[in-house]
Amino acid sequence: MRHEVRFSGFGGQGIILAAVILGRGAVMYDGKYAVQTQVYGPEARGGASMSAVIIDDDPILYPKVTAPDIYVIMSQEGFEKYGVTAAPGAVMLIDSDLVHSRPGCRYIEVPATREAKDVLKREIVANIIMLGALVEATGVVTQGAIEKAVLDSVPKGTEALNTKALQHGGGLVRGRDKG
Repeated sequence: MRHEVRFSGFGGQGIILAAVILGRGAVMYDGKYAVQTQVYGPEARGGASMSAVIIDDDPILYPKVTAPDIYVIMSQEGFEKYGVTAAPGAVMLIDSDLVHSRPGCRYIEVPATREAKDVLKREIVANIIMLGALVEATGVVTQGAIEKAVLDSVPKGTEALNTKALQHGGGLVRGRDKG
């Protein structure tokens, strides 16, 4: 099954890393094909950034996301630039403390940044919380694949924190209908 996933937020939130991790999980641990692309403004931190991943059971012939069915939006500017045109059939995970608009598609509010600050005491893992929520809500990759991909991708010495963030994100949406 093909999924086109668009991540958006601002520079410094780990938007690109989250997409890379998702693609890695699909390819290395779920036996799927994936391609990842990214766009960010001239500002290294604070400017709008977007990253996208296509995941498919079959080889991917065109690397550009044309019809995202899953969105992860972590800033209001990211929503306005990349999420406002979401199709009604898409599912969108939004960072509920940073995105104030409500999309015209099914959406799931995930307080990723607040939870990263208040519960895990490290705002830098908000993107990993969103990955955990994404996988739990959509099943776009398996739980085992995302866990291994996170451990492959994070700096040495942060594995326990990132594993906890991933699990915490999944817990924030557990029990909701899959998208």
